[in-house]
Amino acid sequence: MKVLHVITGLGIGGAEQQLRLLLRHLPVRGHVVTLTNPGPVADGIEADGTPVTHLGMTGNRDVGALPRLTRLIRQGRYDLVHTHLYRACVYGRPAARLAGVRSVVATEHSLGEAQIEGRPLSAGTRALYLATERLGTSTVAVSPSVARRLADWGVAPSRIRVVPNGIEPARFAFDPLARARARSLLGLPVDAFVVGGVGRLVPGKRFDRLVRAVAAVPEARLLLVGDGEQRAGLLRTAEECGAAGRVILTGAVPDPPERGGSRRTDPDLPSLLAAMDLFVSASPDEAFGLAVVEALAAGLPVRYVACPALDDLPPGAAPGALRVGPSVPELIGSIRAFARSRLAGPGGPGGPGGQGLRAAPPEAVRSYAIARGAEQLLSLYQRAVRGPHPSVK
Repeated sequence: MKVLHVITGLGIGGAEQQLRLLLRHLPVRGHVVTLTNPGPVADGIEADGTPVTHLGMTGNRDVGALPRLTRLIRQGRYDLVHTHLYRACVYGRPAARLAGVRSVVATEHSLGEAQIEGRPLSAGTRALYLATERLGTSTVAVSPSVARRLADWGVAPSRIRVVPNGIEPARFAFDPLARARARSLLGLPVDAFVVGGVGRLVPGKRFDRLVRAVAAVPEARLLLVGDGEQRAGLLRTAEECGAAGRVILTGAVPDPPERGGSRRTDPDLPSLLAAMDLFVSASPDEAFGLAVVEALAAGLPVRYVACPALDDLPPGAAPGALRVGPSVPELIGSIRAFARSRLAGPGGPGGPGGQGLRAAPPEAVRSYAIARGAEQLLSLYQRAVRGPHPSVK
């Protein structure tokens, strides 16, 4: 089977890195087209052995991208086209049909309660999405919560399939040596209390609230992994709160690393998670919550405002994760409560020798192994190629 993946961009982000991870586990011949921004994830995908083509789309209304994409699909003689993210779905589904490819799968990575891919859920956005959705074979939701949102939005439930996001759990297993190395490189004392967060530094993630919350807990330091438009603003907020010396922004960290081991000398994502003592996700609107699942795989206690990946599981599947309120006072309260419990734990701060206390990864982590998701997706591909296929009306 020959599959073309079409994605809006390949900068560092959850959907982008999820595509790269899936490509490693799908036993099909693949090719990737990115409409815009062939960034670090594109480099990683190519290093893994999958070719990437940059379509050179200049904006949402660059309709010239449609014939270019159609021509590329026709020339590639693909059995199936798989689109990822809003703009790629809107352009990729009609391009595939125009090119004669009747098997078209789309994954919805970013549909929240009030936004999709950072844009408001307007009537126009919905109408355009639904008009092109009917040209596909099926739409994949990355969580049951997203499946419900798609149905509420007007996608026929019979066309929705749930294939959750996934991770490679073993990569995130806690390593005390990696913790020590990461803390040394970051200038963090062995016994420091480190609160962590991972994600794009954009307004929707509410990292500004996390900065303010940590600033109000004098014994806490904040380690944020990610990059984005709010970087400078978050540093200003930390300075205004008198916590500039307690906030570390690492920048974006590509994940997963290249096959055969990474040559990077700076800490990778599992090492940075190992350096943390508590993981906090302040985002109020998530499609899945991949960073939370990765933190749980690292054995970290987690406090989260919204995480469909956990909310869709049976009670008790993630005992180390607690839902908290979204306001700054509520975040402060949760961090202070954890800090008190940490001080009362065996051996004091950070556990024996400052190595950090870690629980075994909960059942929730095993539920989201990437191999399981790839197997589900392959089965969906096979059914899509066999038909029946939608007709254009």
